[in-house]
This record gives sequence, C-alpha cells and structure tokens, in this order.
Amino acid sequence: MKPLDALVQARLVQGPVPAAEVMALGLYHPEHGYYREPEGPWGFEGKDYYTALDLGPLLGQTLALRLEAAWERLDRPPRFTALEPGAGRGWLGRDVLNAVSGPFAEALVYVHRDDNPAARRAAEEALAPFLASDRARFAAESESLEPFAGAVFSNELFDALPAQPWRWEGERWTREVLTSAGPQWEAADPGEAGAWFASQTDGLEPRDGSIWCEILPEVVHALVAPLEAGLFLTVDYGESADRLLAKGADLRRFKAHSVDGKWHEDLGAADLTADVDFTRLAGLLEAEGLRDLGHLELSKWIRTHAPLDQWGAEWMALPTPVRMKRTENLLQLTLPGMMGSRFRVLEGWKGKAV
Repeated sequence: MKPLDALVQARLVQGPVPAAEVMALGLYHPEHGYYREPEGPWGFEGKDYYTALDLGPLLGQTLALRLEAAWERLDRPPRFTALEPGAGRGWLGRDVLNAVSGPFAEALVYVHRDDNPAARRAAEEALAPFLASDRARFAAESESLEPFAGAVFSNELFDALPAQPWRWEGERWTREVLTSAGPQWEAADPGEAGAWFASQTDGLEPRDGSIWCEILPEVVHALVAPLEAGLFLTVDYGESADRLLAKGADLRRFKAHSVDGKWHEDLGAADLTADVDFTRLAGLLEAEGLRDLGHLELSKWIRTHAPLDQWGAEWMALPTPVRMKRTENLLQLTLPGMMGSRFRVLEGWKGKAV
C-alpha cells in the first residue's frame, strides 16, 4: 500500500474525510505529496499536464509589458521586485527576463518562490544566467520578505490550494467526503461558505454548488503584505462566484494528460485542482487595500495588452520552424476554445504611485 493510502485509511477509521483534507494530503504531504516528487509533472510525453509556458514565451512577453507599465506607474524606481509564488520551473520568470530591456531590465529583480525540489532544480537551470547576474534570486516559502515596490504575479497558483466542494440539495447543503466505500456527499453546516454562496445568487437551485478554499484569506494576506506598492496579477482557472455556483464546481485530477473527477485515487502521484472563485479572490484583495481590481479571459487580456501586429511582423524574420512555433503559441492563447479561453487574469493595484 502506498504511504498516503495508508495514512488515509488510518484517518477513515475515525470517519469520513472531507475532500479538501484529502487534496491537502495528496498535494502537500511533506514527504509523499505530489509537489514533493523528485521529478516534475510539467510537459508533454510522459508527464501529467502542460501549461501555457510549454507552448512558448507569449505569456511571459505580455506579462513583461504589464510589469514595465507598473514600473512606469511607480515613477521608475531604481529597484522593481517581481515576486512569483508557486513559481514552478521558473519558466515564466525566465520569459519575462528575456523580454525586458533598457532601464527597466536594470531595475527588475525576479524572485522565485517555490519549495518543490523538482521545481527548484529546473528553475536553477532556466534562470542560470539571471542568477549569475543578480537579476533573479530564490526565496523559500518560509522566508520573511522585506517590504518592496514592484509586483506579485502567479500562474496556476490558486487552483492548487486545498478546496472543499459543496452542493445545495434543495433544503440542505452537502459536502463531498471520502469514505471507506469511496466518495460520497454528506449533510453538513457550511458556515461562512454557505453565507457566501447564498449572497452570490438570486436563488439557489437544487444541484447548485461550488468550492470553498478555507485558507484563501491567509494566503492572500501573506502574498500581499510585503508589497508596499505595485501590481498584483494572477493567471488561473476559474470563474465569477455566480457562474461557479450554476455549474457546480468540483475537484479535478490530472494524470497523464487526462482529467477526471477521481480526486481520491493515486494520491501523491496525480495533480489535483479546483476552480478559483475570482469574485471572492477579488474581494479578499480589496480588503487588503488593493484597488482597480478586475478579471478577464486570458485570450482577451493578451489581445488587449500585447502588440500582436508588431510582434507578428517581427516573427517574419525568424527561421520558419521558430516562426511556426510562435504562431501556434499565439493561436493557442487567443483563439476561442483554446487554452486562452480556459483561463482568466486578475489584476489589482496596491498603494500609490511614488
């Protein structure tokens, strides 16, 4: 029996285990969790899933423009710190650093934050030239950061936080749990989650449901606290609260490029994710002092902020294989029904321009 299976079986002796606890165990157990595996799950053949970063540098290049705009809004400080929590392989930071130039490149310092050992090894390779020139550095998740001006950005961070699925059955709320017989729904008091769900709809219908991340407020506070002034930006799966309720959000398992709802299987050997409630996330950020908050589809965000006509013209001078790859990257992130339509980008601003 696998170590995590044994731990779950021992826990089941005491009764049903909420799905959020199973997700936390499967992803974050200090020895056997999925994010402590010696080999990274990112990529294509032989891996579990790929991200926008595997498709090419377009996301990082567009983000670089938003970071430079934030630097300008801050009146061009001599140091602009860009913190990426859950930074994985460091590819997004690499693509940003490769895209910037001039005075902004001299001011920008990228901070990679991710204790996943496989991620750290991959990031050391991806960021090597920038680490050597002090344009990038690593920060442990336990490290207390000094206040800074700049940005906090992330890609697929919040969808990996342990989340609890809830469902309205017409007269009561039920939550998904794991029992010795498998996943089941049991009646329970949703507390704050129930009040939040009810406030986000004109009326609950049977089978409406959503997810609730208990630790989201403390995560948001920890991320925003050291940011004195600047941009907060996150790219993630998710929807507004009312849309999640209407579709009945749940947990997903990613394994070998297949996705299903078998969140209780292959614990420690498969990725588990949940949709992000962008309405709640924006509200928590507002409570932390952020303003100008808004979120939109990733494809629209890229079309809004990237000079695609200029970039397309520049790509014509590239070798044919490179040009084709850049074009495919563009199509994947901007066409309806492709990856860009499955993600949203939330932006907000903290503090005043200096």
